[in-house]
Amino acid sequence: MDQKVQTQQKETILVNGYAYPSIAPETLNAWLPDLTFVSTFSYGFTKDGALIDLEDEIITEPARTAGVEALMVLTPLDSQGVFSNELVKALLENIEAQEQLIENILSTIKRKGLFGVDFDFEYVFPENRDSYTDLVRRARERLNTEGYLVTVALAPKTSADQEGLLYQGHDYGGMGQAANLALLMTYEWGYTYGPPMAVAPLNQVRRVIEYGLTEIPADQILMGMPNYGYDWKLPFIRGKSRAEKISNDEAVARAARYGAEIQFDEPAQSPYYYYMDENGVQHVVWFEDARSWRAKLQLVAEYGLAGISFWNIMDVFATGAQVLREMYDIAKV
Repeated sequence: MDQKVQTQQKETILVNGYAYPSIAPETLNAWLPDLTFVSTFSYGFTKDGALIDLEDEIITEPARTAGVEALMVLTPLDSQGVFSNELVKALLENIEAQEQLIENILSTIKRKGLFGVDFDFEYVFPENRDSYTDLVRRARERLNTEGYLVTVALAPKTSADQEGLLYQGHDYGGMGQAANLALLMTYEWGYTYGPPMAVAPLNQVRRVIEYGLTEIPADQILMGMPNYGYDWKLPFIRGKSRAEKISNDEAVARAARYGAEIQFDEPAQSPYYYYMDENGVQHVVWFEDARSWRAKLQLVAEYGLAGISFWNIMDVFATGAQVLREMYDIAKV
């Protein structure tokens, strides 16, 4: 009797990865086969609309060779590397500066052979929300006519009227119409200054996606994926404690070094463990592993999303990359 072997066709998704120019060449090369886009972090701008360049050729040239398209990331970072809502305010209240910025973005993209721009303005004042949406819309209209892409990174909202400076300046519905793709930053529930918890708890990620789908078409959404963990000293003291950011591989190595038993939180679908250091201080570590990545990646197919966006690809995570390849094919454009 002939036996027919049925193979399930994998979906093809878009995969973006953020990278700093300080990325190790071997790390970048390890990631490139699994990327559609690499987003170079970050370009800046002045209140007058001048573009602050980034020396990102260490990323863009290998990417081009590998068939991966590079995007410039545009952020309103001040001289201290902190998001400046005052800089955003000055730009968004000056239409001439905005037009100058759009032209400067376009000329730089052409000069460097980039594929487009990713707007990543965080902590936008609520009163500047609509102006921000309009800036992204006008940038898309200008750049799309030249064949370039415009994406926007959005805070992880669960409702339109969510309180907080991180959320109020981002209009999901407006940005869904303004940009080609929307990157939902579904991570940083557990963060440097916050209480110990999973970086991207699955139950919270799901809430953001489900709200996002009410405002943005599924085929425009990239779900954020964290590629790191945090190590907190205990007890956690708000305003004083500061978690150490670590790679997923370091998290596993640290557990082995201290003989810690890795546990798994079912609602968050995330691994964690406790250990005692050489000084008698207790720690808790939350990170990502193959199980947590698989759980999040399943949401892409479940909700019909366009793909994913890694923050960030500064560390190799071979186990996670293998899960990604097992589940999906990676689009090249």
